[in-house]
Amino acid sequence: MKTSDFDYHLPESSIAQTPAEPRDSSRLLILHRDTGNLEHRRFRDVKLFLRPNDLLILNQTRVIPARIFAKKESGGKVELLLLRKRDDLTWESLVGGKGLRVGKSVYVEAGGKKIAVEILEMLDGSERLIRFSEPIEPYFSKIGNIPLPPYIHEKLSDPERYQTVYSKQTGSAAAPTAGLHFTPALLDEIKSLGVKIGYVTLHVGLDTFAPVNEENPEEHKIHTEWCELTQETADLINETKKLDGRVIAVGTTSVRTLESAMRTIGDGPRTMVNGQRSIVEKFVGPTDIFILPGYQFKVVDAMITNFHLPKSTLIMLVSAFAGREKVLETYATAIKEGYRFYSFGDAMLIL
Repeated sequence: MKTSDFDYHLPESSIAQTPAEPRDSSRLLILHRDTGNLEHRRFRDVKLFLRPNDLLILNQTRVIPARIFAKKESGGKVELLLLRKRDDLTWESLVGGKGLRVGKSVYVEAGGKKIAVEILEMLDGSERLIRFSEPIEPYFSKIGNIPLPPYIHEKLSDPERYQTVYSKQTGSAAAPTAGLHFTPALLDEIKSLGVKIGYVTLHVGLDTFAPVNEENPEEHKIHTEWCELTQETADLINETKKLDGRVIAVGTTSVRTLESAMRTIGDGPRTMVNGQRSIVEKFVGPTDIFILPGYQFKVVDAMITNFHLPKSTLIMLVSAFAGREKVLETYATAIKEGYRFYSFGDAMLIL
């Protein structure tokens, strides 16, 4: 297995620059794994492929306005992209600017005051561990900007379009984009069919979208992200499996959370639920799970996902679920049929 096995050519014109309006008017490509057949639909048709006793798993993370502009004492501009919070004052951050070494300080103008930002530690590449002189989160509404991916060049007029309608737990550096297609009305329709909805949280880091540069993908170091599977959602999963329903993960982040929970349990003892051994149990903490072809999925029966970057860990995860050759064939068809790719693009339902 080589990283180049997951490469494909995408025309620049296929990269979506703006979200579909309304959200559920985006296109949906259905891939049936058992037959290899494809269907072309609109996203609102997703309900036609769901059944009573199915369980839809949504990642309720919310993107923080993590792009902040700071200044050097000399007046030079510095861009901070906050990635992960260590404590109230300390963050892992991408830092754009020259000469920003350990011990250097810049400042952010917020609320009529200067908030100092000290470089504490050099991390990978342009990542730094930084410390604010006071908590920065109360100022996000005034100085923070939503960090859109670099391949999106259009200005986003409404920042809420880069949030899911069910976002709740603040902490992501990027949106779980498969969920951007849902509307409150569509979710209500889905629930009326007897489909249950469960929530997980995984705070998305930008490293998730980074290309794999190693020739052997197994040598790639995937960064950790914080996630949580509550007992309430674990109970829904166990009940769904008992009733022969399907667990349908919305987005690779939901997939990683569910499979991370199973990895921590392993073959260890389970609790008993209504006289039956549980399938999955609650989980909270960091995950560095890296799903490659050959992986045996333990919870997820189907998934909804957007179209991913070449040679990324995400296209590798989807290939593990549906087969590499079939995924690349499907991507080729999507390009030919004019589907829109990446964060604001169209979606796939893999059954």
